[in-house]
Amino acid sequence: MASFQTEVEGRGHRIFELIDRHPQPLFTKAGLYQRVMELSMRDEDFKVQMFRFVDVLPSLHRSRDIVQHLDEYFAEMRNGALLRTGVRVAKMAPWISAFVLRRNVAGMARQFIAGKNPQEVSKTLRRRYQQKIGFTVDLLGEAVVSEKEADVYAARCLELLEHLARETRDWRDPLGEGAELFPVVNLSVKISALSPQVTPRDMAQLAEKLRPILNRAKELGAFVNFDMESFSLKNLTLKLFKTVFTEPEFRDWPHAGIVIQAYLRESEKDLVDLLEWGRARGTRFGVRLVKGAYWDYETLRSARNGWPVPVFQQKPESDANFEKLSRILLENHSIVTPAFGSHNVRSIAAAQAIAHELEVPPSRFEFQLLYGMAGPIKRALVEMGYRVREYCPVGELLSGMSYLVRRLLENTSNEGFLRAKFAENVSEKELLRAPTEVLRQSRNGPPHSTVTTTMTTATATEDRQATREISLETPPGETYENAPLTNFAYPENQEKMRAALREVRERFGREYPLVINGEKVFTGKTIPSLNPSAPDQVVGNVAEAGIEEAERAVKAAREAFEKWRWTRVEERCQLLERAADIMERRRFELCALEVYEVGKPWTEADGDIREAIDFCLYYAQQMRLIGRPRLTQRVPGEESFYHHWPRGVAFVIAPWNFPLAILGGMTTAALVTGNAVIIKPAETSAVIGAMLMEILEEAGVPPGVVNYLPGKGSVMGAHLVDHKDVDLIAFTGSREVGLRIYESAGITRPGQRQLKHVICEMGGKNAVIIDADADLDEAIVDCG
Repeated sequence: MASFQTEVEGRGHRIFELIDRHPQPLFTKAGLYQRVMELSMRDEDFKVQMFRFVDVLPSLHRSRDIVQHLDEYFAEMRNGALLRTGVRVAKMAPWISAFVLRRNVAGMARQFIAGKNPQEVSKTLRRRYQQKIGFTVDLLGEAVVSEKEADVYAARCLELLEHLARETRDWRDPLGEGAELFPVVNLSVKISALSPQVTPRDMAQLAEKLRPILNRAKELGAFVNFDMESFSLKNLTLKLFKTVFTEPEFRDWPHAGIVIQAYLRESEKDLVDLLEWGRARGTRFGVRLVKGAYWDYETLRSARNGWPVPVFQQKPESDANFEKLSRILLENHSIVTPAFGSHNVRSIAAAQAIAHELEVPPSRFEFQLLYGMAGPIKRALVEMGYRVREYCPVGELLSGMSYLVRRLLENTSNEGFLRAKFAENVSEKELLRAPTEVLRQSRNGPPHSTVTTTMTTATATEDRQATREISLETPPGETYENAPLTNFAYPENQEKMRAALREVRERFGREYPLVINGEKVFTGKTIPSLNPSAPDQVVGNVAEAGIEEAERAVKAAREAFEKWRWTRVEERCQLLERAADIMERRRFELCALEVYEVGKPWTEADGDIREAIDFCLYYAQQMRLIGRPRLTQRVPGEESFYHHWPRGVAFVIAPWNFPLAILGGMTTAALVTGNAVIIKPAETSAVIGAMLMEILEEAGVPPGVVNYLPGKGSVMGAHLVDHKDVDLIAFTGSREVGLRIYESAGITRPGQRQLKHVICEMGGKNAVIIDADADLDEAIVDCG
């Protein structure tokens, strides 16, 4: 180990020596850009506001809007007297200020974007070729929101391939030896840009979009690399890569590659699986090893959805894994062509040292670095005789803005190597420390200054602001943590869902009875529940209740209420928690049923089941807080308490669109507060209502406390709304029906015990306001 570290240090010092011969600032443009970046690294609040302003700028078309946002983002900066002065000046001449701001941000973007079209990028790439630096081009504008945009992206890929093949016809590989592994033309593609809705079921569509690009690249002698994006697309990208390049027309083509992200905990397993696949395929393929660029997104999204975080939480863990994967790649260079994508001199030197140890010549691998960054490192590697390739984004400013912000975040991150070397002058010895040693020190003693949780400034600042807004006096038990969503990025969850769909389909056409006082009741009349995506399929036939069954249900509920109302609060809460456990156990089955009965996509169906589970657990938690008598005051000879009492019989009327969550939420709220319940699901989702009844029975609800009564709203439903023994009506549905319920419930019937209590959530179309600075692509996705 010591000899390896010595080798790494020697190579690292050599790189630093070559860097120092041609000193260059971190940012290649002088003047304003350099000063702005330096300020952002010193002032965390300024950095957040600057990136937000840069991100929103392309959406602003009027001068006054640009200056207004400048004022909103920077006028209140605590440590920015100069900035505040600049904002005041900008307000005086907004048309001039807007022009200057746009020009400067565009100039900043051009540092990281090689050109907006094939003609522009060709000039850039030719200059790089003269410096012995190759390229891989990436078309900006991933995550399309329409088929038209996806088709445009595919057409642009073909256009770029054709243009670059013509422009580079006379180019030669700078190393000569090993050139057959590294075609001059190299295109990186993102599968999210090939379809507006990328799901595991879109494999065939994605493959169809890819084949013309791959066929043309093969004819032109180009290389195509599959970029890796967020974790949710990782397994699909790997599967698509393996599927397409096992097809006969591509099986023997070696000029295809894929990315492995070292910050993912699963990356070693993914790489080993890829190598096994490659050996079985029998043809060489490429792997670009990178650290990963979506750390904040993956961490925050996982926390929000209750998922295990898929990325390492400390940067040295990713660095150590990068070196481990580098060794695996170089040990298998006979089947894989490695490309090491990093600006970290330690990581680069480690790859060189491993290659030297394994006697892998420099002609068998390459280093890839981002366009517009780390120029001194690229020159040093070229001087050392290594193949260097730049990752060159191509596209318009608007589509490239998210890419620009990612690059700015990397450049100014507290943990970024480039910042440490070029802006903070951290010592070479410190920069070349083994990441395993850094981790060991952080675990055994006070964390070293370079070891912190990997978090960008934006996230850290938002966390600080959130902390200031949270009261530290919040009593225990008054916060609630949502149940986790199902992460369909994992193949095992996809397979569980497919199995559940098969099982539920086998039950199509089954008849479901009413449940009154714990008894199964068949009426001889049924309501067919159809699959809205295939109306000829009968998901189930549900017994239809009439007036007679409604009367029986009210009588059973009234009698059961007299005992249930005195049941201990804790017993009622535990009933809901058992129901939540059953829903969790049957989660995929319930999801599959919603897919068939109400036409929900997988993720939307799972979200509905998750919400139903949350209702059970949240209402149990809240009932424990409010369910016992509380002393309000004590005076001589008197003690005053307040207590929540159940009302009686609750009639629950639910819609079809959230068939388990809304029905289950209204039912369990009435149930845990001590009421007896009659549930009427929507006719189009009555089978899911039957499943809720099954779940509550399995959880141990006593007979008569919950009664399952599907039927026609105009007949049985109207009868129960008017019934003198129904004390509470909980309705979610249309405004028209809700108003009729209010009107009817307001009439006091002969023999009625109390005024009816009505809870109505009436549907309507809410306006969505998209303002001038909205990201339209994000707005489309969020409104869908």
